[in-house]
Amino acid sequence: MILYYIRHGDPIYNPDSLTPLGERQAEAIGHRLAGRGIDRIYASTSARAQATARPTAEMTKKPVTLLDWCNESYAWEQMTVKNPDGSPRTWCFYDEQTLRLFCSEEVRALGMRWYEHPAFSGTEYGAGIRRIADASDSFFEELGYRHDRENHCYLPLQKNDERVALFAHQGFGLTFLSILLDIPFPLFTTGFDMTHTGMTVIEWIERMPGVVIPRVLELSADGHLYRDGLPTKYNNRVWI
Repeated sequence: MILYYIRHGDPIYNPDSLTPLGERQAEAIGHRLAGRGIDRIYASTSARAQATARPTAEMTKKPVTLLDWCNESYAWEQMTVKNPDGSPRTWCFYDEQTLRLFCSEEVRALGMRWYEHPAFSGTEYGAGIRRIADASDSFFEELGYRHDRENHCYLPLQKNDERVALFAHQGFGLTFLSILLDIPFPLFTTGFDMTHTGMTVIEWIERMPGVVIPRVLELSADGHLYRDGLPTKYNNRVWI
């Protein structure tokens, strides 16, 4: 199986939608995915994720299955920091104090159970991780792969040669990918990110008999934007 994880296009968060640039980005990723051939399309229930998936669905003539657990509103409630000064909430991996903890040896030594560090008591981090982990494991088991969390791999239940696209978000996506890849969230989110319609490609094959270890072939790739003559400005911030 090949999994394509795509972040939504350039957004308008209120009301939940895409900018004109985001709509063109969605068309560009549609061209790219239609050229590769897609068997299944999934999307978050947010309007911006659905709008990003729409061109791919139209070009491939495939239905879009909505996954509410991928909606970023839930991750936003559980994986963000409420600032005591009343300023807007921010993702925990952008908060300076939390970032320092994420880089500390004592937090990283806890591995996948990083949220058990005393500094995170009273937060929803653990609940957020467990919610996405349980839903993610169920999702992949339906696709033919059972997550062996103890051994950080997947057990193939059936052969799956499909190409699967999932359109969702950044904050949710970084959490989802860290769980999928069995990489501790603090390590993953301090070192990796994703841009608008950035496409992460993950290969699911047996790398040893009876064992699948998902392997990232591309992370937040944006070649489709370059091909369609669209700006490759990373999240409207830095040219790459």
